[in-house]
Amino acid sequence: MLWALLFTAAFAVVEALTGWWSGSLALISDAGHMVSDALSLGLGTFAVWIGNRPPTQRHSYGLQRAEVIAALLNGLLLLAVISGIVFEAIMRINTPTPVSGLPVILVAFLGLVLNGVNGWMLSRMEQGLNTRAAMIHVIGDFLGSVAALLAGIIVWWTGWMPIDPILSLVVAALMLYSTVRILTESIHVLMEGVPDTVSLHEVGEKLATIEGVSSVHDLHIWTLASGMLALSAHLELDNLASWPGVLERTLNMLSHEHGIEHVTLQPEVRQST
Repeated sequence: MLWALLFTAAFAVVEALTGWWSGSLALISDAGHMVSDALSLGLGTFAVWIGNRPPTQRHSYGLQRAEVIAALLNGLLLLAVISGIVFEAIMRINTPTPVSGLPVILVAFLGLVLNGVNGWMLSRMEQGLNTRAAMIHVIGDFLGSVAALLAGIIVWWTGWMPIDPILSLVVAALMLYSTVRILTESIHVLMEGVPDTVSLHEVGEKLATIEGVSSVHDLHIWTLASGMLALSAHLELDNLASWPGVLERTLNMLSHEHGIEHVTLQPEVRQST
């Protein structure tokens, strides 16, 4: 992630200068996206570092949720970048600005290569929410470079200037879609919502069918950090003496079938009526 950050930051400067010199908004908008990507990768790198710190008296789970906060901040940063691109694109559609096509083509092609390398490096990391947020940035950059390349070719071949801001709006729309997904997932985790990969109803039914369990209540499932699911529940038993066996069967089922490792269970003796 750190190498991707360095490559992205360096190329963003090159792309922004070339976009300013050539007059290409598509290139400048892609540079703006790459700046946000560099900040995203910086936040992600910091989140990975701080998330690896051990638990403390104040943070008994450690700081692994730093990656979720980083993903949320990345989403908010992208919204600001998108707003700037859309505003400038609308202005340029109303008042077209001359664009030099050939420099745009060359730099956009280099952008495609760079984002391909960055995507390959990020794909080798564990695919948590933070890494996925960074990957979405890189994919958006790749599509932005494609749009800038097309804009440069069309301007160079036909001289039709409005294509540059039009394709900038396309890039902004793609970025908005990715941003909404990241923001939604980040907020869902911070609100301790049930993970999309798990069905609360299905887990509750399986717990209730475990031998020795008569009923389940106060069942909660949430995400501590990417890949770390937690569960708490009250299990009502026919006989408290069966608890060791019930506990072993329950932990095995949750781990093997649902990937839930952080489990807190409270046994309760069934009240006779």
